[in-house]
Amino acid sequence: MRSRAGGKIFKTMALTAGIALSAIPGRVVWADNLTDAFIGAYNTSGLLEQNRALLRAADEDVAIALSALRPIINWTAQVTQSHNRPTVSGVSTLNQPSTFFTGLTLSQLIYDGGFSVLGKQSAQETVLATRQALLDVEQDVLFRGLNAYLGVLLQEETVQIRLNNVEVSAEELRASQDRFDVGEVTRTDVALSEAQLASSQADLAVARGNLSIAQAEYVNAVGKAPGRTAGQPSLPNLPQSEGEAVGLAQRNHPAIQSAQHQVRALDLFVQQQRANLGPNVGLNADAGFTESYDNDDSTEDASVSLTFTQPIYAGGRLAATVRRAMATRDASRANLLNVQKDITQGVADAYAGYQAASASLRASTERVRASQVAFDGIREEATLGARTTLDVLNAQQDLLDAQLAEVASRTERSRAAYQLLDAQGLLTAERLGLAVQIYDPTLYYNLVKKAPAQVSRQSRDLDRVLKALRRD
Repeated sequence: MRSRAGGKIFKTMALTAGIALSAIPGRVVWADNLTDAFIGAYNTSGLLEQNRALLRAADEDVAIALSALRPIINWTAQVTQSHNRPTVSGVSTLNQPSTFFTGLTLSQLIYDGGFSVLGKQSAQETVLATRQALLDVEQDVLFRGLNAYLGVLLQEETVQIRLNNVEVSAEELRASQDRFDVGEVTRTDVALSEAQLASSQADLAVARGNLSIAQAEYVNAVGKAPGRTAGQPSLPNLPQSEGEAVGLAQRNHPAIQSAQHQVRALDLFVQQQRANLGPNVGLNADAGFTESYDNDDSTEDASVSLTFTQPIYAGGRLAATVRRAMATRDASRANLLNVQKDITQGVADAYAGYQAASASLRASTERVRASQVAFDGIREEATLGARTTLDVLNAQQDLLDAQLAEVASRTERSRAAYQLLDAQGLLTAERLGLAVQIYDPTLYYNLVKKAPAQVSRQSRDLDRVLKALRRD
C-alpha cells in the first residue's frame, strides 16, 4: 500500500511544482515574469548610466569642435608697474610709472584648410559610434537580466523536484521497512533505502543553496528580490534560417554599426591631419583703454591684424601625426572586419545552439515519459517479488535524472532563443517593447550640438536636463 502511494507522489511531481512554490511560507504572492526582469535590469543598471554619461561626453566633443569655428572674445584688465633707475646729473633716481589697461580682444579663424570642419564631422561620427556602443551595452544588461530570471526559475524547479524526491525516498524507506518486518526483504534492502533518503536530503540542501545564489544574482542584475516566478517565458519570434539570421545581424547589430562609424570618424581624422599641413589665416582685433597714474594721461587704442601662417618645418612632427592617423584608421578597418566575422560566427553558434536545445528538450520530454513508465512498472513488480529494492531505487534515480534534465533543457531552450536575438542585435528595450522610458540619445545632443553659450537659455535647459538625469 505504501509503495503504491509513493508512486502517486512521484507521478505528480512535475504538475505540483508551480503550485507548491506558491504555498512556501514567506514568499510574495505576485509572480515575476521575464518582462519584469528586463524592466528591472533596464531601469536600475549602473552600467547603462555609466555609458549614457560617456555618450553625453562625446556629444560635448561636437560642441568643442564647433567652437573652433567661432570667434573668441576675451575681456582683459592689466596693471603694469615698471621699475627703472635713470641717472640725472650723476645722481641715481628711482622712477616707477604705473599704467592700467582694460579692453576686449577678438580672435576669429578665417581659413585652416578645413581642419576645424573635419574635426567637427569626425566628432559627430564618434557620437554615432558611441550611441551604437550604448545599444550593445544595453543588450548585455538585458541578457544578464534574462540569465538571472532563468537561473532563479531553474533552481526553483530543481528544488521542487528534489523535495518531491525526498518524499518519495521516505515513502520507499517506509515500504522497505514494512516488507522487512514481514520477512519479504533483508536488512540490506532497508539500508539501501536509508542511503537513498540521505542522498536525496543532501541533494535538496545543495539545490536550496544554489537557489539562494541565483536569487542573489537576480537582485544584482534586476535591482530587486525575485517574487514567485511565472514559469518559462514565451519564445520570441526567430528567423526561419541561419542565413536570414546572419542577414539581420549584419544590418542591425550595434557592434557592427559602431565599428563602421569609428572607421568613418578616423577617415575624417586623417583628412584633418593632412589639412594641418596647409596654411592658416586668422583675424585678431583688440580695443582698449590705457590710463597712466603718474601723469593722469589716458589713451584709447584699437587694432586689427590678419595673420597668415604656413608650416615649413616642425621637426617631422606633422608628417608623423598624419602617418599615425592613417595607421589608426587602418586598424579600425581591420577591427570592422573582425567584428563582422565575429558577429556572423556568433549568429551561427546561437542558431545551432537553439536548434540543439530544442532537440534536447524533445528528447528529454520523451525520456521523462519512458522513465516514468519504467519506474511504475519496476515498482509494481517489486511488490510481487519480481524486482529487488535496488532495482526500484535505480529506476527512481533514472526518473529523477530525466526530470532534472528536462527542466534544464527547457531553460536552455529559452536562453538559446534570446541568445539568438542578442546575436542579431535585436535584444533592446525598444525592440522588445518594454514598458520603460526609453533613453533618447538625441535629446542631449540636440541641446549641445550648436555649442550654446553659458549665459544662453539653451545652456540653462542643459542644466535642467543634467539635473533630471543625475541620480543622487
